[in-house]
Amino acid sequence: MREETSLNRSAVQATLHCLTGCAIGEVLGMVIATALLWGNLASIVLSIVLSFVFGYALTIRSVLRSGVTLRRALSLAFASDTVSIATMEIVDNAFILVVPGAIAAGLDDGLFWWSLAVSLAIAFVVALPVNRWLIGRGRGHAVVHELHAH
Repeated sequence: MREETSLNRSAVQATLHCLTGCAIGEVLGMVIATALLWGNLASIVLSIVLSFVFGYALTIRSVLRSGVTLRRALSLAFASDTVSIATMEIVDNAFILVVPGAIAAGLDDGLFWWSLAVSLAIAFVVALPVNRWLIGRGRGHAVVHELHAH
């Protein structure tokens, strides 16, 4: 039972970690795309790219503190975060695309903010069992768990 609790806690921590990177990337991507008057596709692509950048950066920063080389930190970040971030981004963007008007909503529109919040919450719920499954098999965030300095 203790092992089950530890696995669940690790999965929640890993999913929250990825959610943080995704949220930063999504919001920053939308802000930049809006400021540059970019279209929907460019906005989505930028947000996805920034979500990966910030998700990986959070892991890299943490594992570098444990003394590993930058090359090793990059490798660990890619190995531990890619599936989780990809899952979140697919779910998050799919939700934004199906909510009428959400993709076109501006930063000053409540629809933008509530749809983003709900999309990230749904992405968390979907990514949690994915992360739990990966960690239970020694993959995903299990790869960096002992190096992570939260």
